[in-house]
Amino acid sequence: MAMVEENVFLFVPNLIGYARVGLTLLSMYFMQSSPGPAIWCYLIGSLLDAVDGHAARFFNQSTKFGAMLDQLTDRCGTAVLMMMLAVFYPSYAFFFQISMATDISMHWLHLHTSLLQGKGSHKTMSTEEPYLLQIYYTSKPVLFTMCAGNELFYITMYLVNFYDSFFWKFLAFICFPIAVAKWLMAILQGVTAAKNLAALDAAEREAEIKIK
Repeated sequence: MAMVEENVFLFVPNLIGYARVGLTLLSMYFMQSSPGPAIWCYLIGSLLDAVDGHAARFFNQSTKFGAMLDQLTDRCGTAVLMMMLAVFYPSYAFFFQISMATDISMHWLHLHTSLLQGKGSHKTMSTEEPYLLQIYYTSKPVLFTMCAGNELFYITMYLVNFYDSFFWKFLAFICFPIAVAKWLMAILQGVTAAKNLAALDAAEREAEIKIK
């Protein structure tokens, strides 16, 4: 019996990923002058980030392509928002630039190294990983709080530019420490990934020497 070749691009979680890309583009279109539609598109895209993971497990459709699509959409979405904040708050542009560069580079290094290590997911942690990183990726409440708090900080900073509301300012103040903690965690995972990648290089070089 001939096997039917699966089309990974049409897997349910990846279709959800494409919807997130579309919502990110719409958010970009509205972001400079229409905060309502922009934030709704951004928030729905963020909520779908949780849905695609559940869909991948439910339909047994976890893929490396899906993991990469998910990470790229997350990083690009946050980067777009930070770029807008740098325009709205030029005095803090350096802060947003550093945050964006750290977020993209450290997550990319972590994901790429996880794939090279043969891990099924970038969230897979060994006992050799730093304890804080293990807690971050294995505790759903911790991961949700860190990610949600980080996103809320940038969202509320965006809204403060349009609405002079004590509520949004207070929420930004509350979420700021979480955003800083998330930034430090990104650095930790990047440094850990760099060490793991160097260990892979060392092992490959040792194997080549033995062959020679």
